Amino acid sequence: MRLVPVPALPEIRLYTAHPGSGLRRLVEPEDGAYADVDAPEPQPPYWAYAWAGGAVLARYILDHPMRVAGRRVLDLGAGSGLVGIAAAKAGACEVVAAEIDRNGIAALGLNAEANGVEITIAEGDITKGLPPAVDLVLAGDVFYSRDVARRITPFLDRCLAAGIDVLVGDPRRNDLPLSRLRLLAEYQVPDFGDAKGTASKQSGVFSFEAERW
Repeated sequence: MRLVPVPALPEIRLYTAHPGSGLRRLVEPEDGAYADVDAPEPQPPYWAYAWAGGAVLARYILDHPMRVAGRRVLDLGAGSGLVGIAAAKAGACEVVAAEIDRNGIAALGLNAEANGVEITIAEGDITKGLPPAVDLVLAGDVFYSRDVARRITPFLDRCLAAGIDVLVGDPRRNDLPLSRLRLLAEYQVPDFGDAKGTASKQSGVFSFEAERW
């Protein structure tokens, strides 16, 4: 992994994958390492890359620090920690990063240290329980599949009911609940999987709104 500035976010550096990283072994273990049915399934290394939803949300936070200054912030599905790092740099009084992947948790800690910020890590799936004691949830790229969207949305609804604001960053993936979102800003940021030289995508920052009956 190489510590490099994030495209469109030169204020933040992340340990990022490159062709020689050998991350494929995390999802294709050798010699049947996961033959034991009780062993945890390997997770794709989402944390090794900057995704458009996280990048656009981090850019927005750095450009509008008043949205997080002095507030307790949850970075939901933190991955690399990009969004939480941006919140800490912008003046959040506390940042909690929720992540389920043990390798992601390790990367998150290294990235926070590399950027000189403190982040509390909440390990495991927090979406099954009550909202944590925060003022703002930052959700970058959490609607990347239908199953995940169905799990995340009720949790975000519970956050709204508890008086917690929710901001979402997303390049308008298929399962984004646009009817529940109010557009705040748009930025051109690259996305994971884009070929080198590909034009950056227009990605949005949204306020997640209560459902209207």
